[in-house]
Amino acid sequence: MTADIETLRRILSECRSIAVVGLSADWYRPSYFAAKYMQEHGYRIIPVNPRYPEILGETCYPSLADIPVPVDMVDVFRRPADVEPIARQAIDIGARCLWQQLGVDNALADAMAREAGLDSVMDRCVKIEHGRLFGGLNWVGVNTGVISARRPRVLPY
Repeated sequence: MTADIETLRRILSECRSIAVVGLSADWYRPSYFAAKYMQEHGYRIIPVNPRYPEILGETCYPSLADIPVPVDMVDVFRRPADVEPIARQAIDIGARCLWQQLGVDNALADAMAREAGLDSVMDRCVKIEHGRLFGGLNWVGVNTGVISARRPRVLPY
């Protein structure tokens, strides 16, 4: 089930700390680009990748269980087959949302997260959705599918 616009807007407004599982330190990778964008828009990025000690100026953790602070959203940049254990860890740490990036659509992980009371989004990019719903994409001529006479709400940093 795909989240509707109001649900996506609520998730992106409320979930201010994002653990990015599979975040790469390579600037040209989609995970780095999306995380950097969200960080520049006031979100706390918590990298999760056992290969690196630090990414984007933040301490990198080997797993979700190792993160010492509360996490609102778990953003997954891994293969669909790898998402179920990540969903279990997201539930265990008390995350509020499991977000599976573009091309990642594990229905069992989605069902597990929803059953545990988490919001769950599949096959969408957090950066694209933020730009679409809070302004940015429409300024360069992209049809965002959001029609409104109101100016986009700017999130506090």
